[in-house]
Amino acid sequence: MFVSLVNVSDVPASLFLLGVVFILLIFGLLSLGILRMFEKRFRVGWYSFAGAVFSSVAFGLILNQWYL
Repeated sequence: MFVSLVNVSDVPASLFLLGVVFILLIFGLLSLGILRMFEKRFRVGWYSFAGAVFSSVAFGLILNQWYL
């Protein structure tokens, strides 16, 4: 099996932190939405899903503006 190492030294610290924050935010809101749906609190669940979608769009726009 061929194993290769990936050089991540070219990734700026700000891009790494931005990715970490948005990944935690997006998946946190998704999991919260799923939890609220199981609790039969549908309105709060849909708001959490909408927040995850909004965060994903904001993340994409920030990446497009600053890093691409």
